[in-house]
Amino acid sequence: MLQIFKFNYLIISFVPVLLSIITGCNTDPKKAEGREKYVIPDTLMKKLTLDSVSYCSQVDAITLTGTVDFNQDNQVNIFPLVSGNIQDVKVQLGDYVKAGQVLALVKSSEMAAYSSNLVIAETNVTNTKKQLDAQQDLFKSGLASQLDVTAAQANYDQATAQLELAKRVLKINGNNTQGDYIIKAPISGFIVQKNITNNTAIRADNGNNLFTISDLKNVWIQANVYESNISKVHLGNEVSVTTLSYPNRIFRGKVDKIMNVLDPTNKVMKVRVVLPNPDYALKPQMFTSVTVTNKENGQSLCVSSKALIFDHSQYYVLRFNSREDVRITPIQLLSTLGDKAYIASGVEKGDRVISSDAILIYDALNN
Repeated sequence: MLQIFKFNYLIISFVPVLLSIITGCNTDPKKAEGREKYVIPDTLMKKLTLDSVSYCSQVDAITLTGTVDFNQDNQVNIFPLVSGNIQDVKVQLGDYVKAGQVLALVKSSEMAAYSSNLVIAETNVTNTKKQLDAQQDLFKSGLASQLDVTAAQANYDQATAQLELAKRVLKINGNNTQGDYIIKAPISGFIVQKNITNNTAIRADNGNNLFTISDLKNVWIQANVYESNISKVHLGNEVSVTTLSYPNRIFRGKVDKIMNVLDPTNKVMKVRVVLPNPDYALKPQMFTSVTVTNKENGQSLCVSSKALIFDHSQYYVLRFNSREDVRITPIQLLSTLGDKAYIASGVEKGDRVISSDAILIYDALNN
């Protein structure tokens, strides 16, 4: 009985010791000492970009849909001046042509008639000149009256006038005496419309253009403004344009013209923006997103939009004091426009925030 009592006493005495050993083994030293403070690594610190919070003029912006169009002030429609059959079309849709370049050839009976009229006019001038010389000689000999000389002079003047007319008509129509009408480019630019092929019969009174040439060095952006936004768009407003083809490229311009009527079909008002297009990146009929900005009188805090972090329905920035002191700071965002974010509260003027690799550092701070 005494032995059993001693054994139980040993077990009771050993259990607290065992528990203390187990508890000591499961204790996390880091938790005991507290979480280690995050320090930005040297490699990341070297390429880090910081931005200072400052005051900026508040900007109101609306986004419109639009399309790229030809600049109609730099566009030429080529119509047929004579009737005939198209031969030897030398260009295709989209080709770049220079002023004076041959586009196509037209075999035309009208051109043959113009050439014939020129020959007839030249012959009449020769004949009437001989008759005038003859009458002048007879007048000097007393065998012709002054009236005869005057009549011969009139005939000669009329023949000369007819010759000048024939030359001008032929020159207007290409000055070709072989019965061919040569279609030439009046300006340098791109063939943006082509309505003929070889052996097409054309008529001067048809009214359809053969080619359209446009200089695409600058283009029009036709944007749609719905009724609710008409009061927000003004002549001269700054505009930024983006396209699906170049999502990272911004084309900047101004509202050049406001069409003060609504389209009866889709109830939108058109506004026009003229954009330079030196590298021909903007092509007619491209869809565009047009952001129209209005500067307001007030000011608000602003910072680079690259500094924004959105997580759990809240915007944050990383306020930088030193590489050992980076703080996650919630902010109230007013709006973003381009590379600027406008802030209502959460930071103060002069605060430095991280505007590169912000998500990476944000995750590290949270973990």
